[in-house]
Amino acid sequence: MPAAPCEQTPAYPAARKRRRVQVAVISDVHLGTYGCHAAELLRYLKSIRPQVLVLNGDIVDIWQFSKHYWPPAHMRVVRYLAGLAAKGTRIHYLTGNHDELLRKFADLKIGNFHLANKLVLDLPHGRTWLFHGDVFDVTMRHSRWLAKLGGKGYDLLILINRLVNFLLYRLGRPRVALSKMVKNRVKQAVSVVSNFEQTAITIAADQGYRYVACGHIHQPEIKALPTTRGVVTYLNSGDWVENLTALEYTSAAGWQLYHYHLDARMQDVPPADGPEEQVVDADAAALLQSLLHEMRAPEAGSPPGRG
Repeated sequence: MPAAPCEQTPAYPAARKRRRVQVAVISDVHLGTYGCHAAELLRYLKSIRPQVLVLNGDIVDIWQFSKHYWPPAHMRVVRYLAGLAAKGTRIHYLTGNHDELLRKFADLKIGNFHLANKLVLDLPHGRTWLFHGDVFDVTMRHSRWLAKLGGKGYDLLILINRLVNFLLYRLGRPRVALSKMVKNRVKQAVSVVSNFEQTAITIAADQGYRYVACGHIHQPEIKALPTTRGVVTYLNSGDWVENLTALEYTSAAGWQLYHYHLDARMQDVPPADGPEEQVVDADAAALLQSLLHEMRAPEAGSPPGRG
């Protein structure tokens, strides 16, 4: 594999003009897990110039965070996002189930950074309602321990998938998505996705929204669906674990799906699936673990077991 630049993350060539988008939406990045494609995400972020960036949940995976795995590439994503906000990009961080610990700080605003549980954008093509979507997940509502257990198994499958793809890349063969193959073969999973979409558009229609944008299920999608109150367009930003996708909005084209693997400008850089991703940024990991510990601590005067 060609040697990486000094930052260990192949940069988006400066000579290439960044695309201007009014709104970009990413979700399910899962920083802090083996499945996260942080290097690819950073290249994507460096290829666009958004006025508004929506981080629609599960950006940092607090469920599975470990001080033993926090590669430098993951920290670079955090630093780059902070830099975007400092330079004027409005960033809305919407909480998800894997970063639900942040929900106790909802409505926090620091400069151009806003932490919230949901967001409404008034856009020329219609009002868009954005939220992560785990509220529709029956497993999340009634069997949280089962969802977390499933998350561990999913992370292991993704790790195996990354190793397989690294070997396939070395052999000059196309990549595969093992977890997508498994989910697409399970009828119950297909039914869950369909129910998720229908629930989202029905509630959005009742609230008078023309578009509803979610994440959570790792299924990138844009499609107009009928309701008793008219057509609502369902949007899902997908993820940066399997699909490497985002939602983009411009007044000229409306909402569109971005696919990293279909972007020819990104394909001249080899995938970052190799051993270098296993390096741990120990200082950053320790700092983040300390912050998470403080956030988990019960507030003064709160009953035992609550926080």
